[in-house]
Amino acid sequence: MARLGLLGGTFNPPHIGHLVCAQEAWAQLGLDRVWLLPVHSPPHKDADGDPGVERRVAMCEAAVAGDERLEVSRVEADVPGRSYTVDTLNRLNEARPEDQLTFIVGGDMAASLPEWREPQAILELCSLGIAARDGVGREQILERLDRELPGASDRLQFFDMPRIDVSSTLVRSRIAAGRPVRYLVPDAVAAYVEREGLYR
Repeated sequence: MARLGLLGGTFNPPHIGHLVCAQEAWAQLGLDRVWLLPVHSPPHKDADGDPGVERRVAMCEAAVAGDERLEVSRVEADVPGRSYTVDTLNRLNEARPEDQLTFIVGGDMAASLPEWREPQAILELCSLGIAARDGVGREQILERLDRELPGASDRLQFFDMPRIDVSSTLVRSRIAAGRPVRYLVPDAVAAYVEREGLYR
């Protein structure tokens, strides 16, 4: 049995914020490994400059290379169209029934769980690892989820996340403007972006 953390996203491109989040979840929640799950299709139509799922997967693999705590899974990348968390968790649960799954989200996303597809089923399939950030307090999250999804708090685990104001949008706009992105993304990701001529 493994304790698996799952960090989903578009990863367009993956940056240090993603990796610090994965690392802190691994360290604070006692996980054996954290998987990055790049989605097949960006959830927002305005995801400008999407280089395609294969390149986003390749950038994630470059980002985590050499770190035994982190891995890239194609469980969402191989399913075309919109990705729903409950479907991903069902597929993983069928493939690895013995593993304990922790789905890693930010506080704002955790607070919106009642609006997700089949939120009760999600909580039966995994626990939520919630990165605590400014603006959304733990008490409010616990209160809302327990009110709308009775017993939800038993499935929630919080971990502290340092404030890192880096986003994929920022990285893309810097690349487009010809500004350096070293230290905002792993060196291997910067090298891949340069080699493939992405986001220009």
